[in-house]
Amino acid sequence: MKPDEHVYAVRAYLGVYAALVGLLMATVAIARLDLGAGNAVAALVIGAVKAVLIVLVFMNARFSPPASRVFAGVGFFWLGILLVLTMGDIVTRGWVPSAGE
Repeated sequence: MKPDEHVYAVRAYLGVYAALVGLLMATVAIARLDLGAGNAVAALVIGAVKAVLIVLVFMNARFSPPASRVFAGVGFFWLGILLVLTMGDIVTRGWVPSAGE
């Protein structure tokens, strides 16, 4: 592929940009609502959707060689592990009273 060629049409890039801006506004709206533990879950889901859009479209992972896609997938798998462990810590914080209580 030549450096001046685009994998997607410019219109598709603008559509993804608009989707990212919309998801940003959704993140801000979710942060203003009181959903309890649902705030973190909703923000993480919206963030994951934004990350997938960026990787697939702007980083052209969809049209990359298989090895690049494997490494991108492994990165998302590792991110999933980190998020699950973090959420496990956040959810279980109130289960054991601390020494000061």
